[in-house]
Amino acid sequence: MFHRVAAQMQVNPADIDLTLFATGDDITRDLVPFYSGATSEAAGLYHHDPADRPQISINEAQLKDRMALVAVLAHELGHIILLRPGLIDRDDSDREPLNDVLIVFLGLGIFTANAAFRFEQHNDNTSQGRSARRLGYLSEEGLGYALACLALERGAGKPGWISFLSTNIAGYLKRSAAWLATRYEPGLLQRPGCLPASCGSLAE
Repeated sequence: MFHRVAAQMQVNPADIDLTLFATGDDITRDLVPFYSGATSEAAGLYHHDPADRPQISINEAQLKDRMALVAVLAHELGHIILLRPGLIDRDDSDREPLNDVLIVFLGLGIFTANAAFRFEQHNDNTSQGRSARRLGYLSEEGLGYALACLALERGAGKPGWISFLSTNIAGYLKRSAAWLATRYEPGLLQRPGCLPASCGSLAE
């Protein structure tokens, strides 16, 4: 799966070391955790010492959830792309949300969006309960908007892949597409110098 995601993102997997870690391992948030939530548990980590090869570590718990696994792999590979010389600085405050947007525009946004929020219930002979967890840095609304922008950039008013999205994300995509239809100019995101300050309608 790592090789397939890397190929989609045009990153050479042979240049990266991939490892697994257990949930209870001693890890540090300095290694750029993908996890966003109430605890310090990380789903994935990216670390690159200039003297060593880039390393991606995946929480072995993600192996039980293929949707989340692809999302985590894509996010960590996104760091490798964004931190290439001349793109962005590691300390940029919007680096993590930008990474989520990058994944959308590289064609893996369905996985990131569907894994953004998971609500689970369990009920067995000894216990019952519910849990919620979040992956990534953009909200479901933000991911729906980014996917709507992607669809318009590709000239697809109603993309066929919308059927693969969760109900919430599909709803946000449709609402965003309707709003963008009266304001969006195809190719706007491809124009040189199109930054938030000069793309007012997109930044509102």
